[in-house]
Amino acid sequence: MNRKILIIDDSAVFRKIISVHLKNANFDLMEAGDGLEGLKQLETSPVDLIVSDMNMPNMDGISFIKKVKENAKFKFTPIIMLTTESQPEKKQQGMDAGAKAWLTKPFSPEELLDTIAKLLP
Repeated sequence: MNRKILIIDDSAVFRKIISVHLKNANFDLMEAGDGLEGLKQLETSPVDLIVSDMNMPNMDGISFIKKVKENAKFKFTPIIMLTTESQPEKKQQGMDAGAKAWLTKPFSPEELLDTIAKLLP
């Protein structure tokens, strides 16, 4: 059975780019356009890993992470922040909230796949 990843980004184009690379690596995918939609997706199906943007409407990435980590079912689900934000204080906020990795856009598909491989043994 393939591992399932939830991709959260307000850019449909960016979600598509990530999806192509992850589908080629044999992952099953779910997508959401913001943190609120991501939370709704998690109610319907468990996932093995989450890739989230930082800056989104309705609920940003850090607020999303905090909300996810409040739920015991997802306490240990790894979350990768994939964002244009590169300031050390933003990264620290994300890591403090519960992100396990922080990648900045633009990214290489290999970098994303390597990070996922480290988080999903």
